[in-house]
Amino acid sequence: MNQIDKTRPAGRPREFDRDEVLDAALSVFSEHGYEATSISLLSEAMGLTAGSLYKAFGDKRGVFLAAFERYRQVRGALLEARLAGCRTGRQAVEEILRYYADWSHGEDGRRGCMVVGSANDLANLDQEAADRVARAVRENEERILTHIRAGQADGSVRADLDAESLARTLLCLTLGMRVVGRTGPDRDAMAATAAIALKLLD
Repeated sequence: MNQIDKTRPAGRPREFDRDEVLDAALSVFSEHGYEATSISLLSEAMGLTAGSLYKAFGDKRGVFLAAFERYRQVRGALLEARLAGCRTGRQAVEEILRYYADWSHGEDGRRGCMVVGSANDLANLDQEAADRVARAVRENEERILTHIRAGQADGSVRADLDAESLARTLLCLTLGMRVVGRTGPDRDAMAATAAIALKLLD
């Protein structure tokens, strides 16, 4: 006869690693989009029962918002680590372009971008979630703009270029790279795209 675990109150869900289950959830959302993602898909990927999922996050929307913040935290940290060694604004912009190129081919490319996919699904669905997506896009643009202006100040980017228009152009290109990445381009193709985009700074 099995011994009853008296250390855990009856009905209490098993402990889980929050970051680990959110990483699994964001993979599902990135691949399927918000609308096509079901609780059953999330439950299977996260290794949680539907009851535990609801208890921890409330509903699908709650899982999405938590996974989205996790996505921004992880991807933002990865990009900032790559930017840390850049000595000029131009090098930083180049690193941003390469970063997006690296995520836009192979398995990562086919999985897609949670920001891009969510923007399509949530624009007219949930204002709070849509605002979070819009804020993430703005922050991406502001990061690019900051480094363009730094490049103009240090002489590595042409000073007569319209920094804001250039930043928005590169933002559109980087997000577009993530969309194209779902169609299966190879690494060289995306690296070449990033290299051509960098010429806009000349």
